[in-house]
Amino acid sequence: MGGATVLRLAERALADPRLTEGADATWNLLLCLDPDGLRRNEGWLTGPYALGQYFRNFFRPGFLEQPEWLPDGAAGATLPETRALLDVQDELRPFLQCSLHGVDVGGGFVELTDDLPGLGRRLAHIAARLGIPRELGAYDALYWPGLGPAVYRIPPPRRAGLAAAITEAAVESTWFHPHRHGTVTAVVEAPMWGVAAVTDGSPPADRDAVLRAVSRTLRHDTGLLRHLLARIRPHLAADPDAARLLAPVDDYILVCPGLADAWDPDTGDGAARPLPPLSTAHLAALRISGRRLALRTAGLLHQLVRAAGHDPAGALPELDRLIDEWCADYRDGCGARWIPVARQAEYQARVVLAAFELARRNTSARSRSGEPGWESGAAVPLQRE
Repeated sequence: MGGATVLRLAERALADPRLTEGADATWNLLLCLDPDGLRRNEGWLTGPYALGQYFRNFFRPGFLEQPEWLPDGAAGATLPETRALLDVQDELRPFLQCSLHGVDVGGGFVELTDDLPGLGRRLAHIAARLGIPRELGAYDALYWPGLGPAVYRIPPPRRAGLAAAITEAAVESTWFHPHRHGTVTAVVEAPMWGVAAVTDGSPPADRDAVLRAVSRTLRHDTGLLRHLLARIRPHLAADPDAARLLAPVDDYILVCPGLADAWDPDTGDGAARPLPPLSTAHLAALRISGRRLALRTAGLLHQLVRAAGHDPAGALPELDRLIDEWCADYRDGCGARWIPVARQAEYQARVVLAAFELARRNTSARSRSGEPGWESGAAVPLQRE
């Protein structure tokens, strides 16, 4: 979705001088941060846009190969795409950075490193006009402060375990790296399949019953996937491609039991970090997130078996059954409905433009940080610059 939105933003910036000369601003557009990851997703990008097709061909790198994450800090970044992005950030020192993400199932929301007052109101208007559900209890931001409905503040990075890194992005990142330059980062999430329940901010009728059900389901699904992985792994060739698909599988299976315990009101494991007050939207997001982890794992296992060219463990029929069953739960149990690509891109572009306008206002009194070599000091008239 980010690539489609970038092209739309480029067209807008070229067609409307108020976004460039009129705003005294330069747009720097990065079409794709992770071309290797994009190539691995080509199996679903051209459609048909069905949940089963998507999850059977979905890929997201393991924790150590997430281009926007800095588990060892900026100095320890080794991925070439990460180093390139860090260099661009330090060269341009932008006043606003937008990281464009697609949510597979759920709703739209924004995560900010600094507040942009008024963005929540703009987001509500854009979402209503385009029929996009807003995620009022996003799981990524479960423990983060809210800045408005479906707008969350990313806390300063901290050293965190793998579970927090995978589920909350609570690690050092390229989102916070340019903060030293006065940059505000907006992570703009646009949904592919919308779920109405994520917009329900009302108190839940029986919070604990829902949490028990979600935790029980996640434990059960993880057990099935762990046994399937044990059957499949001995038949996989020791090649880098299989290792790259296995990395996120191992990550997901490792963290799922701990998540189930953290959500379960009967385990007591959440005492060190109790759950915040939960709305119906939060519970819907937790259900979607647990199912997402299982479906991603099953889809990656499906790809591993297909790539091997044979199925001596007889795992494919069982994986197909699980993927179909879990996708049906998204569709029938959660009411997930496909949002056309053009509407996804329009939504994300309008949110970026709203963030741009608000961030430009906030930085109008400061020295512009979006030009290479620009330092604090007296303003230079644009024609002389």
